[in-house]
Amino acid sequence: GDVSGGGQDAEPQGGAVTKARFEAYNRLQAAAVAFGEKLPIPEIVAIGGQSDGKSSLLEALLGFRFNVREVEMGTRRPLVLQMVHDPTALDPRCRFQEEDSEEYGHPMVQAAAIADLIKQRTESHLRMIQAAVSSKPIVMRAEYAHCPNLTIIDTPGFVLKAKKGEPERTPEEILSMVKTLASPPHRLILFLQQSSVEWCSSLWLDAIREIDPTFRRTMIVISKFDNRLKEFTERWEVDSYLSASGYLGDNIHPFFVALPKDRGTISNDEFRRQICQVDIDVLRHLRDGVKGGFNEEKFGPYIGFSCLRKYLESELQKRYKEAAPATLALLEQRCSDVSMDVSRLDSKLQATSDVSQLRRSAMLHAASICTHLRALLDGAADPAPEVWGKTTEEEQMHSGINSWPGISVPVKPPNSSLKLYGGAAFERVMHEFRCATYSMECPQVSREKVANILLAHAGRGGSSGMTEAAAEIARAAARSWLAPLTETACDRLAFVLQSLFDLAMERSRTDDSRCKI
Repeated sequence: GDVSGGGQDAEPQGGAVTKARFEAYNRLQAAAVAFGEKLPIPEIVAIGGQSDGKSSLLEALLGFRFNVREVEMGTRRPLVLQMVHDPTALDPRCRFQEEDSEEYGHPMVQAAAIADLIKQRTESHLRMIQAAVSSKPIVMRAEYAHCPNLTIIDTPGFVLKAKKGEPERTPEEILSMVKTLASPPHRLILFLQQSSVEWCSSLWLDAIREIDPTFRRTMIVISKFDNRLKEFTERWEVDSYLSASGYLGDNIHPFFVALPKDRGTISNDEFRRQICQVDIDVLRHLRDGVKGGFNEEKFGPYIGFSCLRKYLESELQKRYKEAAPATLALLEQRCSDVSMDVSRLDSKLQATSDVSQLRRSAMLHAASICTHLRALLDGAADPAPEVWGKTTEEEQMHSGINSWPGISVPVKPPNSSLKLYGGAAFERVMHEFRCATYSMECPQVSREKVANILLAHAGRGGSSGMTEAAAEIARAAARSWLAPLTETACDRLAFVLQSLFDLAMERSRTDDSRCKI
């Protein structure tokens, strides 16, 4: 089980095609993440409890350490790890995709700098959205001579209780986010559980069953397997544990993996050598340290990190091949949509160079809007009044005119609760104006005002002069009494008429859509 990657330098037949396919899907995935596109790209989603060894497994797959555990990234934001096997990269090269673009930044080689960037990006994004966790992933591309061609989405680890200072709902938010990330049928699930947990008391296995009831796309990995080995003395004990004692069904084979425990500062070469050594030690213990050994024919292909790594890579490549037709069809559809949009825009741009055509279009558009305005004033029920109409209260609120001057009691016309526009809204405002005027008392006119006008006319024109004088008194009173109400009514009616232009535009758009259909 050489997992140092040396065997990958000599590519098998068809290796170039495999690598090209992986590279194409990597680029598609980067674009999909950047632009929020939903492409059925085969991906592996790693899920498990917070202390079940997910971070150690990812570092083992990468072939180098970058202190991912120290930044606690796994508890806050998903990390898309695009591992690219590059025989020329004798030192790992890591590049991060920009937050809202498919472009990647400059290569980074320092493990501490990589961890710091993940931490900084996580904290700044969570601060911006005011949350404890976020489903927006960080995308990291790692090119290395000793890593496989593999893309894994590392998800926040399940927790039972929120950390101090975090919202109490954080565990539920993490569970919900992980289920969402793992639910798409094109994604394979890599579920980690440490060996100290008994099958019958697995906390998170039920969550997996909700997402993938038959385990058809789930790979179960038992981590820290070396911790369990010392408990086995007889062959039946080992075989019973390795078969999951019937909890998973006969066709589900978990992988059993142990990784180096040394967290000290060691070279990348030494890290990979230790990974190989642990695999060798585990197999030696099962063969020699257990009475009767174990059923190696049945369980041998599922024990050790190297077996898991080879299986993951081959399974992902198989899925890439199966997904190619659906992915291609979706890409062709996207290209066709874009081509149609470009063609439409091109014809519009060409039309703008023809001044007479523009003038004609403008006149037709103005005529169309006028027609719609007339129709709305005459009475119309299109567009939907429920959406575009307003009640009296909404009309008052949006216009900023919510009272009638000089009137203390609320004025409520009939149909005030109906959503109206156009001619109907106009008539309702007129009715409201009448209700307002009727609710006012006719103002008193002082004796001095009456005497000044009547006495001036008394000696001229007899009774007709007196009649004219009385009319003048009435007009003056009406002006002072009704003028403020009339101004308010005009402002309200102006608002109703102004709103008609938005409605006319909407009707015009709807008509254009119908014409195209």
